[in-house]
Amino acid sequence: MVRVLLADDEPMVRAHLTTILGAAGIEVVGAAADGAEAVELVVRHRPDVVLMDLRMPGVDGITATVRITALPDPPAVVALTTFDGDDHVRRALRAGAAGYLLKSTPPDDLADLVRVAAGGHTVLSRSTARTLAGRESGAGEARRTLAALSEREREVADLLAEGASNAGIAAALHLTEATVKGYVSAALAKLDLQNRTQLALLALRAR
Repeated sequence: MVRVLLADDEPMVRAHLTTILGAAGIEVVGAAADGAEAVELVVRHRPDVVLMDLRMPGVDGITATVRITALPDPPAVVALTTFDGDDHVRRALRAGAAGYLLKSTPPDDLADLVRVAAGGHTVLSRSTARTLAGRESGAGEARRTLAALSEREREVADLLAEGASNAGIAAALHLTEATVKGYVSAALAKLDLQNRTQLALLALRAR
C-alpha cells in the first residue's frame, strides 16, 4: 500500500484528500498544517509520497520541499496547489518536487498519479505539461524520434500527452493497467527517456 503524507493549511482540504485517497486504497499516514510540521512528520512516518501545498503560513511548501528532498532516502514530493503559473512550477521543480498537480485534478486520476509518483516517476497536471511543452520547439524532430515506437506505444504516449492516468489509458485502449505500464516502460527504454513526463512532453511537441 502506498503511504502518503498531506501538507495543507486548510483542514477541509486535508479531510477531503484523506477521504479520496482512502477510498482508493492509499493510506494517509499524517497531515501537516505547515511546512515545518511536514518535515517533522516525514521523519516520523517515512511516507512514500508527500502531497505539498505551496502557500502555507510559516514555512511554505517550497522551503519544506527543499528540506524534505535533502533527507536521506526522501519520499517523492508532489506539489498539489491551485496555482499553475510558470513561476510556481519552476520553483517547485527546482526545489526537488517530483511533480506538480492542481487541486482540480479528478479524484480517480489523483489516486493513480500518486501511485505513479510513488513508483519514482514525475507527474504533471495536463495544463502544466502543455505549458512546459510550449517552451520547446522542434515538432519535426519530435515526430522523427517517436517513429521508433510501435503504433500502440505511440497511442499510449499521445494519451499521456493529454494528461491521462494509467487507468484512463487502460480504459481508452481496452487494456489492463499492467499492460499500459509495460508499454510506457518499453517506450522510455526505446527513446532513452527517464520518466513518463518526458514522453508526454515529446508527444506534445510532435503536434
